[in-house]
Amino acid sequence: MRKIWLRELSLSAAVAGFVAVLVGFTSSVAIVFQAAQALGATPAQTSSWMWALGLGMGITSLGLSLWTRQPVLTAWSTPGAALLAGTAGVSMPEAVGAFLVCGALILLFGLTRWFERLMDRIPLAVASALLAGVLARFGLDAVLTVKSAPLLVLTMAAGYLLGKRFFPRYAVPGVLAAGIAVAAAQGRLRLSAVDWGWALPVWTTPSFSIAALVGVALPLFLVTMASQNLPGVAAQRASGYQTPVSPTISVTGLATVLLAPFGGYAFNLAAITAAICMGREAHEDPARRYTASAMAGVFYIAVGLAGGAVVGLLAAFPRELVAAVAGLALLGTIAGGLAAALKEERHRDAAILTFLVTLSGVSLLGIGSAFWGVVAGTIALTVQHFRARH
Repeated sequence: MRKIWLRELSLSAAVAGFVAVLVGFTSSVAIVFQAAQALGATPAQTSSWMWALGLGMGITSLGLSLWTRQPVLTAWSTPGAALLAGTAGVSMPEAVGAFLVCGALILLFGLTRWFERLMDRIPLAVASALLAGVLARFGLDAVLTVKSAPLLVLTMAAGYLLGKRFFPRYAVPGVLAAGIAVAAAQGRLRLSAVDWGWALPVWTTPSFSIAALVGVALPLFLVTMASQNLPGVAAQRASGYQTPVSPTISVTGLATVLLAPFGGYAFNLAAITAAICMGREAHEDPARRYTASAMAGVFYIAVGLAGGAVVGLLAAFPRELVAAVAGLALLGTIAGGLAAALKEERHRDAAILTFLVTLSGVSLLGIGSAFWGVVAGTIALTVQHFRARH
């Protein structure tokens, strides 16, 4: 298996994997640090969190991609980290106990196929609109960065257009190279702040309390499933991949249980970063795009082992560079999602409602817009079907 996937690996797939990791870390690593600090983590425990999260995402992404031969990418729960960052009055041992319960619930929903049965009821048009809505924000962010870094972003955009015209398989690597070159020329690469140290795991013995179970474990489970796993599966199906849902969800739950004492608070399927590995920019052949998510797994493992060094290295890139490369890399996937969502007229109203609600970023009851977008689309479909039957 190792020799096969290395033979099928391409430069574009490797760069797509790197861009996925770059976007995943730089977009939300600050929230993870805030979550650890809110729970009273020491510097050693915070480093352990990065070790556990990096290795957890890396091993599960690499293993699931090679096993399914499909682009399966996992991630930490970003809304879960935001939830933890706002937590007060919970000690680290109690939080670890809550992480274990959350992981056990994810594992249960995977093994029983409850979550897969729910996903089977969501039409492709709604799933495609959900994917487009989740990703469109990154396209808008890329456009908005022109205000603060016009030369950098416009150079990257020009590199993308020229790349799509003359060497489409390597358009995104060209964009990344152009961005790094301009940022370096402008003196905006902050390499001096990188701490070249290795991360070490720190064990925290869990304890269990009713307050932590109700106030942390259950909300963490709900936001992870609704705001992360739901769009993660939708992204796979909208891109034409029928990845086995229950086994992959079960693996993320098991990884959470095993790594929770070290800081692996919640793992789930990725949507935004996974889409980078599922597009044509990763590989022309859809059957070989799994090598991009496999390489992302390798990079995640490196991030986990190197801890603060790799995180600091990724943070050395300007914010505008990261936003621009993410938006440009996702253009094809956004367009494909919208095309699939609006293809059938009978699903068009539901699809556009799903897209707009998801794009809005609205959050209710602590649950993100991806879930409410599906709710809006499902209600629209139900009303339309009711009207058709009568």
